[in-house]
Amino acid sequence: MPYTADSVLPEKTLSRAPQPLLFGGDGLVLRPWRTDDVSAVHAAFQDPLMHQWHLMRSDSETEAAGWIETWCEEWKRERGAQWAVVDADTDRLLGRVALRDIRLAEGVAKVAYWTTAAARGQGVAARATNTLTRWAFEEIGFHRLELLHATANQASCRVAAKTGFALEGTKRSAFLHPDGWHDMHLHARVRGD
Repeated sequence: MPYTADSVLPEKTLSRAPQPLLFGGDGLVLRPWRTDDVSAVHAAFQDPLMHQWHLMRSDSETEAAGWIETWCEEWKRERGAQWAVVDADTDRLLGRVALRDIRLAEGVAKVAYWTTAAARGQGVAARATNTLTRWAFEEIGFHRLELLHATANQASCRVAAKTGFALEGTKRSAFLHPDGWHDMHLHARVRGD
């Protein structure tokens, strides 16, 4: 059955080439994950604040290694695109930024991020999100990027606002966290905003 509209982005838009390094010119580099990131990812997920807003926890480095393997595979399957956010001078892990739930035909994806405890308060999430957003719109051609966060997560709301993601509404009781159901803010940017 033919569709009435063309695909925004064709298959192989991402996977036809290796996942790129993304440079923001602001002291950060977004690079593909590597196996030597395992210890840093596991350590990042020992932070109690990470457990408050993220649904995963890392009980072992073996588990973190499995995540990294999955994150790398997502690029090949064009379902997600995950980058380690590192210091441009030292390659120290500062966080992660990602496109999740990629739908190439519609030109839509969801932006997600986290930062290590040591990197918080330095604008890492906002700077990484700006770099990723610029690449997704200008180099790849996505049409719409969405960003979801718990309404109680004020830090994520500030990141969304700083990076130009307009608040579009609240999804009531949308995600189950360890402390119960959370309402989620839906923010979005459309190419050309």
